[in-house]
Amino acid sequence: MTFWSPERDPLGAGYHIVQSKIALGSGGFLGKGFMEGSQSRLNFLPEKQTDFIFTMFGEEFGFLGAIFLLALYGILLYQALRISLEARNLFARLLALGIASMLLIYVFINTAMVMGLVPVVGVPLPLVSYGGTSLLTLMMAFGLLLGVDLDRRYGRHRS
Repeated sequence: MTFWSPERDPLGAGYHIVQSKIALGSGGFLGKGFMEGSQSRLNFLPEKQTDFIFTMFGEEFGFLGAIFLLALYGILLYQALRISLEARNLFARLLALGIASMLLIYVFINTAMVMGLVPVVGVPLPLVSYGGTSLLTLMMAFGLLLGVDLDRRYGRHRS
């Protein structure tokens, strides 16, 4: 029931998403400025450095800043899909497509989660959220993606 109406229990199970929506809305169009977000600075926003980093970013940099961040993810996703389409063999193509899909799913779930469109599940925002394991696995995935691109550019063709 918390997913459908988090306002029914604003101090219990719905607290995270209610505070997240307040913070996103208070950012407005241009935001409050770096380190000036009231929800995050006064600790109303839980887990602001990990799962709810997009909310803090939206509060401090506003709608324009959030769109800019999503555009950067779009560019990264475009490059991953380009590498996938230009790969030399099926394995490399599927590997690059899987990494692109992983990036898209992480970004979609995290941003939709903090906006209340999907339940809160604890998915970090790639390259922005604080966390060692997610950053390590993402960097390894990007290394594999760059390896696919290098193989396409400089690798010998095998029959």
